[in-house]
Amino acid sequence: MNRVRPGRQPGSVPPVRLSHRSASAGCAAKFGADRLAEVLSLLPAAGASRADPRLLVGYDHFDDAAVYQLQDDLCLIQTADFFTPMVDDPYTFGQIAAANALSDIYAMGGQPLLALNLCCFSPDLPASVYADILRGGLDKAAEAEIPIAGGHTLSDPEIKYGLSVTGLARPEQIWRNHGACPGDLLILTKPLGTGVLCSAYKADLINSAGLQPALDSMARLNRAAAAAMRQHDLHAVTDVTGFGLAGHAWEMASGSQVRLRINLAACPLLPQVLPLLRDSCLPGGAFSNQRRYAPDCHFEEDIPPALRWLPFDPQTSGGLLMAVAEAQAPLLLSDLYRQGVDQARVIGSVEASGARSSPLLNFYWQD
Repeated sequence: MNRVRPGRQPGSVPPVRLSHRSASAGCAAKFGADRLAEVLSLLPAAGASRADPRLLVGYDHFDDAAVYQLQDDLCLIQTADFFTPMVDDPYTFGQIAAANALSDIYAMGGQPLLALNLCCFSPDLPASVYADILRGGLDKAAEAEIPIAGGHTLSDPEIKYGLSVTGLARPEQIWRNHGACPGDLLILTKPLGTGVLCSAYKADLINSAGLQPALDSMARLNRAAAAAMRQHDLHAVTDVTGFGLAGHAWEMASGSQVRLRINLAACPLLPQVLPLLRDSCLPGGAFSNQRRYAPDCHFEEDIPPALRWLPFDPQTSGGLLMAVAEAQAPLLLSDLYRQGVDQARVIGSVEASGARSSPLLNFYWQD
């Protein structure tokens, strides 16, 4: 396994603690899901974003990227993603931010083509800090076999970095975050808990060794997972990022007009996440996610209250969540494992929608 270098060594004090220079970190810094829904409700109907018939995917279903048809057999995929540091080491931050932005292309079934840097840098830090951030992004883009062709930089007291990424795919290769069918199984490819661990590190509740599994997970591209998934007929795909498992599962259930049953005990987790949840260690983004999505969630009574926060934990550079026919799931898992995606797990299933008042997401705990 490739390991990224930690934000700091135990007992050491880095020259700059990037994680302490922002109120929220990583995808937890996203504008709250509840407020975003309010803003979007004031815009023209989502269909207005599809006025051009060549725009195959706009914002009407909260997909991971836009898709524009260039010709009969070729589509362009476009996304942008940037955020504040969740780690102290600039190079590691650059790697994670780049992996997170590239994930949107993989989640749509595409192949990345090229990227541009999106930078907000504070003038009070040495140029070497920003060179390390950009170097981390360059190295992760090189791993994805694409160039970073330039970018745009603003002066900002709160550091932010990410990429605008362009990808390509054939029209029939595009994955959407809706289309899940009753009887499908749900598979998740990366462990949950990055928001919890990053918050714990920022509060000095864990050291760099405790944070390392989250760093390794966040810096890992979803490229290998997508390569395995392309060999199968998938009904719906999305990546799990700032809106947490609950938010992105809600988008899949809502767009597919189905209900999802998710076994929290089956979800892959990063080390120490459960005890930290029991100690009420949560990033701020978890609370806005809970406000937005909890009304459509049902938790079985045997799930302890602290663990009910797990689906709302905002993930940074999280895994891919997919719905696949039950008969295909074992072979898909086998292909994922062969690609080195060894933490992929079946975490739930898809059911018919039922009564209109029924919650879209049903969480249970079964070892």
